[in-house]
Amino acid sequence: MARPLMLLALAVAVVGCAPVDDTASTTAAAPTTSTACTKEQLQLRTPGKLTIGTDKPAYEPWFKDDDPGNGQGFESAVAFAVAGELGFDRSEVQWSTVKFDSAFAPGEKQFDFDINQVSITPKRSEVVDFSKGYYTVKQAIVAVEGSRFAAAKSLAELADAKIGVQVGTTSLAAVTNVIKPADDPNVYNEQIDAVNALKNKQVDALVVDLPTAFYVTAAQVEKSRIVGQFSSTGGTPEEFGLVMEKGSALKPCVDKAVDALKTKGDLAKIEQEWLGSAAGAPELQ
Repeated sequence: MARPLMLLALAVAVVGCAPVDDTASTTAAAPTTSTACTKEQLQLRTPGKLTIGTDKPAYEPWFKDDDPGNGQGFESAVAFAVAGELGFDRSEVQWSTVKFDSAFAPGEKQFDFDINQVSITPKRSEVVDFSKGYYTVKQAIVAVEGSRFAAAKSLAELADAKIGVQVGTTSLAAVTNVIKPADDPNVYNEQIDAVNALKNKQVDALVVDLPTAFYVTAAQVEKSRIVGQFSSTGGTPEEFGLVMEKGSALKPCVDKAVDALKTKGDLAKIEQEWLGSAAGAPELQ
């Protein structure tokens, strides 16, 4: 990545590497009534403007150059794609600075929707509304540059690796069910212990979710790199959702926009562009 994620990314890391019993709900509730989704009929914070919230600094690869409004970076691109489906052009979108944990706290919101790597969970859904998921979190493998496994091009090449992973996470399930290493992984109670094990060369590789992997390589383990990303199987996948005020009249229309982007393949293209090989996280099979 181009620059360190600094402290805010730790919030992403904590959210992203969710224990299995608190993983995300894959979908938000479907609307039960038909809703007019023309731009003129939407209930907005500012008439004629779509207000989108995110935190500052806005980190790569989710945004670029700390500028959500430039359309670059995965979440900036997704936000503008959703805005386009709702009928807004670039000049009609305005950004609001919203702290990460404030986005999904109870209460009135000063945005129409927020985008900031927020995982959909039942607990959060009690106080805010989520769109349907716009990104299914994938797992990633981190290794120290120059090590035997840092240049692996497939999951099969990791069969002999001693892998570090946190207990009770979707990452552990992915190691067991997908990578299936010859030796049992080293399982740690806390993520920082697994990170330190990689730093101290007690393990060959670390498996975490992709958002956490960006943070590990940028801020926690010097000269480490993301070997690649892969999809986990089994269990309930963790998803990021657009956050809205509880009871938002905009939700059915935002859900419709996300569905349209999925159907057209636009979300997949945006993910590949900003979270794939260009971001240093190639797909491993």
